Formats: sequence, C-alpha cells, structure tokens
Amino acid sequence: MSLRLHEATAGLSCPRFLSARTDVFALADRIAWGEDKAPLDPASPYVSQIANQDAFTTFGPVEWFDLIGRAPRPAHEAVWFQKWRIHRSLRPEEYGGRVHNHLTGAFAYPLHADVLNSQAVQETFSRYGTYLCAQAYPDGAPTHCAYPSGHSVGTGATITMLKAIFDESFVIPDPVEPTADGLSLQSYTGPPLTVGGELNKLAFNIGMARVMAGIHWRSDVIQGNKLGQEVSIAILQDMKPAYNEPYSGFTLTKFDRTTFEI
Repeated sequence: MSLRLHEATAGLSCPRFLSARTDVFALADRIAWGEDKAPLDPASPYVSQIANQDAFTTFGPVEWFDLIGRAPRPAHEAVWFQKWRIHRSLRPEEYGGRVHNHLTGAFAYPLHADVLNSQAVQETFSRYGTYLCAQAYPDGAPTHCAYPSGHSVGTGATITMLKAIFDESFVIPDPVEPTADGLSLQSYTGPPLTVGGELNKLAFNIGMARVMAGIHWRSDVIQGNKLGQEVSIAILQDMKPAYNEPYSGFTLTKFDRTTFEI
C-alpha cells in the first residue's frame, strides 16, 4: 500500500511555500514542529523547569493542534444557544428594512429619532435612493440571528488558546506593513508590536470585517470575542489537573486587558 501511495504521489510538486524560509506558512509549519523556536508562555514547564526533553504531547505541537482545533466547536455551540434561545436579535439588513419602511410610510415602527435622523441613513438614501442597509454580499445577510457573531466567537476562542500557548509580551522582530498602494511591503515604524497585541487585533478585525460588510453590529463582535474567550478558558481550566508536569497555570491577558491565571 505504501509503495503504491509513493508511486501515485511521486510526481506531485512540493508546495512552493515550503522552500521559502520567509513565507508565513513555512514559518508556522517550522514553529509547530519545533524546527524554529517560538516564544512560549513562561508558565510552560518546558521553558524553565524541564531541560532534559522537549515538549511534544503536552505543552508541545500535539497539544497546540488539539487546543486550537478543540475550541471552535463548543464555542459555536455556546453562540448558537445565545443567538436562538436568548437574544434573537435582528441583522442590520432587517433593521435597515424597518428604517426604510418607516421613513417611506409603508409601516410605523418605534424607532429612535437618533437613528432616523442619522447621517448614515441620509447618506444611504442620497447614494442609493433607498434607506435599506447596503450589503457587501450579493445574497445578503445570513438568515440566523446577529448576536453574538459566530465568526467572533470562533476567533475569540482560538486566539485565547494561542495567547495561552505563546508569550504574549514577546516583541515581534522586524515587522513589515503594506505600502500605501498595497502592492508591496515596507518596514514598520511605530510602537513595538507584541504577539498578544497582534492576536487581539486579528480577533477584532475578523469580526469587524463582517460589520463593514453590513451583516453584523459592533456589539456582536465585542461580545462574541468575549464569549469565545470564556469557552477556551473553561477548557484550559478543565485540563489543568490532568498534567503530570510541574505546572502552576498559564497566564493570559483577556480582551478587556485584565490578567487571568488558569
């Protein structure tokens, strides 16, 4: 079987990113398998207490893959319960429909004057000839409830795991940023960028992209990140008593900037 598999795959080309030492996917692959050192959380016993072996099954790549893959399912189960059993909040698209019907006289809704008289509503009508909320997706918003954001819950859970695994305070060396035209990269100049800070930006920006697309509210994103975070913290708390290594517990910075020790 293995011989036939080898013969069948012998002609396949190697992914190009594996040959590029600076490619972000190649770097992630090397970090995951210990070929490049990553700044691990100082609480890991393999950082300061265990020197005669490397982390692998626990506190190493096997556990990293497990934690990152384990978090999204219970996080999405939690958000689905919140969406349907608790809040059942409207998407911006549906709310925009109420604004449109109210202002055109088709139906009267108890909408606040701050919304009806807002610059956004007037600009929308001036640009599109309708009060309906503009949508980035041709098929419109998803048909399930808005609050909290499923994308934000998933990223909040996953990024909380990453913040527990790695040293949040580590300053990223030689960062780059896009040029003004977006066609190339240039050296970043500004305050130091840390692992924790960049992970927080990633969690927020993934959700905010959905806000800018017109299918979520900002509150969906902020509270979604926090819900995902709490799910991951609960998973890590359940795992803590099962370790055999000397381990006091990970410390991570929550999205509200408070420090939490697991």
